[in-house]
Amino acid sequence: MQHYLKGAFALAAIALTVGLANAQDLAPLNSDSEPDRMDWSELDAKFGALPAPAAGTKVAGVSKTLTNEYWRSLGDGYKNVADKLGVGFVYQAAANEGDQIGQLSIAEDLINQGFNAMLLSPQTDANLVPAVEKAKAAGIAVLNVNDAVIPSATNYVGNVQKDNGVRVAQWFIDNKADGGQVAVIEGQPGVYAAGQRTAGFTETINANGKFSVVASVPANWSREEAFNAASTILQQYPDLIGFYANNDGMALGVVEAVKAAGRADKVAVFGTDGVSDAYAAIRAGDLTGTVDSFPVLTGEIAMEVALRLAAGQKLPRVVATPQALITKDNVETYATTDMAALRATLTAK
Repeated sequence: MQHYLKGAFALAAIALTVGLANAQDLAPLNSDSEPDRMDWSELDAKFGALPAPAAGTKVAGVSKTLTNEYWRSLGDGYKNVADKLGVGFVYQAAANEGDQIGQLSIAEDLINQGFNAMLLSPQTDANLVPAVEKAKAAGIAVLNVNDAVIPSATNYVGNVQKDNGVRVAQWFIDNKADGGQVAVIEGQPGVYAAGQRTAGFTETINANGKFSVVASVPANWSREEAFNAASTILQQYPDLIGFYANNDGMALGVVEAVKAAGRADKVAVFGTDGVSDAYAAIRAGDLTGTVDSFPVLTGEIAMEVALRLAAGQKLPRVVATPQALITKDNVETYATTDMAALRATLTAK
């Protein structure tokens, strides 16, 4: 463990140095507030239909891990578009969400294989910076796709991370008029999405004045760690009325803790991502809700953006993808594997 931590810290230091040295003319990216942005639904209207990829076009995707359904679904979206257009596609990921050095090694190996574009979903904001700069130097179009944010990224596709927490906080404000004690189960420290989701929730619910965030602790995207953290919080705060977890895996761990404590009828639990197990838990009445960021659709949009970049189109720095708060009241509206139907539903809102 000590060796791993030293390696991770060294990697972060190198990444920061490389990023600062190579991004002098590009402000560090904040994907939620970057002014040079557009909505995913405007791509065709503003830039025309997706150009036909040149013969032999190849795209590589590098994800956090494939142990989490969200990242598998994102890859499915990439593949949908690649297969439809006859684009070569490779999708690889680290063994787990803590293998920062392993993920960097994968990315750097792929850079040497002649890809026209790369879709990168880094484990932290820093760990893939060296790969980004190497790919740019090789003339490869690079796209940062959810949910950590590479400061030197030229282009990014993903949802507004802060809005995930805002939407959940607003549900509590709208549905728990008397207020009360709530808690946050955070993701991995140092990851942009985790910080923004937590900030969106806490800032919004604190501004209401009727709620108190009594605990906010990281569980590193782990269902088991979330279960343990939630169990402790439930013991400490017997009047707690709700949890917000930064992803669905952790939220399902919280659900287990709430049920084990015999408080399922008193404590609301929300997650983030919209994985199939979250939908099933909402239908079963175990999970109160999730903020779905539609990973398959996000993957399709990201592949389309990457191909536009590879074709030489100059797009806004951020292309924002959709999200929606899912509860028992609307779960069937969004529970579809038909991406054309989902696109129509989302653009009609």
